[in-house]
Amino acid sequence: MDLPAWFAIATFVGLTALLLADLALVARRPHEPSVKESALWVSFYVALALIFGLVLLVVANRTSATEFYAGWLTEYSLSVDNLFVFVIIMARFRVPRHLQQHALMVGILIALVLRGMFILAGATLIERFTWLFYFFGAFLIYTAINLVRSRGEDEDYEENAFIRRMRSVLPISSEFQGSRMRLVENGRKIWTPLIVVFLALGTTDLIFALDSIPAIFGLTREPFIVFTANVFALMGLRQLYFLLGGLLERLVYLSLGLAVILGFIGGKLVMEALHENSLPFINGGEHITAVPGIPIWLSLTIILGVLIVATVASLVKTRGGTTPAAEATDTAPRRADG
Repeated sequence: MDLPAWFAIATFVGLTALLLADLALVARRPHEPSVKESALWVSFYVALALIFGLVLLVVANRTSATEFYAGWLTEYSLSVDNLFVFVIIMARFRVPRHLQQHALMVGILIALVLRGMFILAGATLIERFTWLFYFFGAFLIYTAINLVRSRGEDEDYEENAFIRRMRSVLPISSEFQGSRMRLVENGRKIWTPLIVVFLALGTTDLIFALDSIPAIFGLTREPFIVFTANVFALMGLRQLYFLLGGLLERLVYLSLGLAVILGFIGGKLVMEALHENSLPFINGGEHITAVPGIPIWLSLTIILGVLIVATVASLVKTRGGTTPAAEATDTAPRRADG
């Protein structure tokens, strides 16, 4: 993709300004947003992503725009899955409702920085070692299978090694003090539990990125599209958390839909790896040109179709807004790596 330098710079400057403005807005007035406010913000970010895809169509080409839409839809659907764990993290650390928006915003910013480094590393490795697509494809198929197999298990959150280390190193108070991260207690500067919540949200999202980043690289190899799709997917995640609320339990078939999407992209990655094969023990190190490629428009159609079917089927299954507790637990989406 041959993008004008001014467009790439303007995109990064604009996204950074938008994220900083959003952070400042949340920091100025910590509160629990209403359903109406959340719906307006989610609609704004979705519309922004759709407009950005149209701009890519004009500035670049149709393939780039289609790749962005496919990547954004994939990352957005996988991000919705993250919300289940975010709910558990908020409950685990007993974060007050009026502080949850602030915690989510900072956690998402941390996740974006970590994902950015992950994307740069992945793009560099893929450019040099195309055989990594074999590994990525197999991993996505494995994740898809585990998504289906683990639907009956209880959702839980366990602190990772990094969070446990931070708890042992940092002096942390027992109570939240509004949106403050540090305070003075008995003449000593200590951290509030909010710092642990920030790190838990950010690092947990990075764990989820272990399947979402390889998945989007199965749709496009352009780091610019990979990164912008991730930014647009995560920007509205905070408001989506409050908008969906109890409706998360109604998405009983989301895990199956995500499993189909990850399995499809995993198969697509393996097919691309075969098509560009360079491993000496496969076909003598020669490309397997007989393997058909899957056009990006077909990938976008399949991803969008699966999401629509999974959502509609979930709402039909749970119409009336009530779901038996056991069924909600059994069908809550889970990731094999989380």
